[in-house]
Amino acid sequence: MKKLLQSAVIGLACVTASAGVLADAVADFYKGKDVELYIGYKPGGGYDGYARLIARHMGKHIPGNPNIVPKNMPGAGSVKLTNWLWEGAPQDGTAIGAVSRGVPFEPLLGNKKAKFSADEFNWIGSANNEVSICATTKKTGITSWKDLRTREVLAGGNGSGSDTDQFPKLLNYVLDTKFKVVGPYGGGKDVVKAMIAGELDARCGWSWSSIKSKSKDLLASGDLVLLMQMSTVAHPELPDVPLVMDLVKTYNSKKQTQMLNLMFARQGLGRPYVAPPGVPADRAAALQAAFTATMSDPDFLADAKKGGFDLSPISGDEVAGLVNTAYGTPDTVIQEVISAIR
Repeated sequence: MKKLLQSAVIGLACVTASAGVLADAVADFYKGKDVELYIGYKPGGGYDGYARLIARHMGKHIPGNPNIVPKNMPGAGSVKLTNWLWEGAPQDGTAIGAVSRGVPFEPLLGNKKAKFSADEFNWIGSANNEVSICATTKKTGITSWKDLRTREVLAGGNGSGSDTDQFPKLLNYVLDTKFKVVGPYGGGKDVVKAMIAGELDARCGWSWSSIKSKSKDLLASGDLVLLMQMSTVAHPELPDVPLVMDLVKTYNSKKQTQMLNLMFARQGLGRPYVAPPGVPADRAAALQAAFTATMSDPDFLADAKKGGFDLSPISGDEVAGLVNTAYGTPDTVIQEVISAIR
């Protein structure tokens, strides 16, 4: 028994020492360096706001305490950035990305411009899961989702891989709405400006958290009309806004419910953060751990509260699990979704 105890102590010491060596190696690599956090949208929108919030705090939780430097790389609903992370970015842990929650599903859904395999990325985490809103302005005269089935509605899109392009098209297929997607616009902020100016009628695929943090004046004035929630689960703050899953259950078939489930699985990803596939395992793990630590950092939480950011973080492993599960959808359902959103 004494020998077994001695062996266990020695084994634990070896594991601890090994972990220390790995941590030291990560710290030695990151010390004095910048980590560039690329954002797949223009400045001013929700993805940009969350990424810059995280950039202010995450560096102190990475061994070696590198600076996190936010940079914007907009294009095609962040497909441009995700392609670059896959094939052009440094693979050493000094470049990470804030990408659309829909991007992991683009190769699955037949987007030939998406040159990556989402299940091979190093997913770092997400600060929140999301409920997206389909909304219009009061001056359009649209007051209910049912009105979307009786008139053409101009909806602003951000590119083929974005929620704002795909969600309205799928609603047209499943609920017989009459959206016409216009764009691409550079970011969500541009779509909102066009709505206010009367150039657009609606934005479908607008995160509730972004509305509260970036368009709270429009919401408070009553000029914003919330038509439906687009997610698999309703947000507790929106009891009077219908959930799309409830609408389709009374209107269409089981297959179309599966189609919505596939599309809105991305909502659980919220606003995901990702590192390229070639990042060494110890650095990828350090980035994931640093992200998780940031989510409970008192300074970060105070900063998020001040900015009105919703937080419901999920880990990198959970993000990866959601991505992998979506890829188990029956091919017949996937093909029908592709037909609907293209």
